[in-house]
Order: sequence, then structure tokens, then C-alpha cells
Amino acid sequence: MTTRVFLLNLLACLWCCIVLNLRFHLAGHHYYAFMLWNLFLAAIPLGLSLSLRLINRFILALPVLAAWLLFFPNAPYVLTDLMHLNEHPGNVPEWLDLLMLLSFGLVALWFGFQSLHIVQHWFARKFSHATAWGVSVVSLGLSGFGIYLGRFDRWNSWDLLHRPVSLLSRIASYVLHPLAHTHIWGFTLGFGTLLILAYLFWFSAVPTAPDSRKID
Repeated sequence: MTTRVFLLNLLACLWCCIVLNLRFHLAGHHYYAFMLWNLFLAAIPLGLSLSLRLINRFILALPVLAAWLLFFPNAPYVLTDLMHLNEHPGNVPEWLDLLMLLSFGLVALWFGFQSLHIVQHWFARKFSHATAWGVSVVSLGLSGFGIYLGRFDRWNSWDLLHRPVSLLSRIASYVLHPLAHTHIWGFTLGFGTLLILAYLFWFSAVPTAPDSRKID
């Protein structure tokens, strides 16, 4: 990560905190404090992806990649916090709530795309560009499913460690009986496609990978 991008990330977080603090001041309560936690969770995959630059062997990278994939949906998930628009408004104008929720959602998505970009280039150097794009598309598609599990079933990334049997049983029921859960797969397809298109737009504007050398 360049110094410029790092400072931009800090500035984006500062902006989110400023808007949220203004909302706290006007409303007289801290209802939206959970947005800070959601933004923190969105930054975790970015931190994990940055650690890949210190790892060359695939076998050593597997735990990091698994953790990254587990937490990656937390980044685009913040976009769905728009569903909380104008909850407990108090003396807060609706446009401020919209500004706040969009700020957090877009910054979180920015974190997610940065992390995916790093992972994609790691796979490109390790294997091939086709493999790297396959990983990116699959990760974004799975994120659509992850967002559903988090938003509507109220599971979170920690539950894979805390309640693995319950979570995996629920996922298995969705996979084994897809026709009984068409709304879930519709959501997954819709949001997965949206994320893929958004990433393609974002990717087309970013510079080429700074290091295209193959790694062992």
C-alpha cells in the first residue's frame, strides 16, 4: 500500500467519524455507534491481504486466505446498513443519515476492493491472471451469500469458530434444498452480480499491479 492510499484510507475513516459524531450531537443519542464496529470489520480483510505480501508459499498463505475470505463479506455488507436509514431520527435531517450511511458503506466497500485487488495480484503472481480473476469473481459471488447470512440470518464471521455446527448446518440446508430457498439464491445472485460489476468498474480505474514477477 502506498503512502498516498494509506493516508486516503485514514482520511476516509476520519470523515466517517466526523459525520457520525455530528449525528450523535444532533440526535442526542448514540444509536448508530455500531457503524464504527462494522467499519472495523470491513478493514480486517484489508489487513489480512496486506500480510500476504510477506508470504510466498501457498501452503503458508492458506490460513491467511481462509481468514480473508471469511471476513471479506463484512466490507460490502456495510452497504446494506442503508436499511437503517432514518431510524431514531430525533432532530437529524434525513439527508444527514443518508450521507452518513453512504459514507460508511462506500468507505467499507473501498477497503474491500483494495483487499481483493491485493489478493488477486497475489494469485496472478503465484498462478495466472485467469486463476486470479476466477478467485475474485468467486469471492464476490460468495460475498452475496455472506451478506444474506449476516443481514437476515444474523450470523457473523466469528460464528464459524463460535457456533460452527449450527452455521454449517444452516448453510447445508440452503445448498441441499435450493428450491425451498429461492429468495436466498436470488439475493445471492443479485448482490453477487452487483459486486462483480462494481469491482470491474473500480478495477478499470486502478493502476496496473506494481509487481508482476512470479512467486514460488
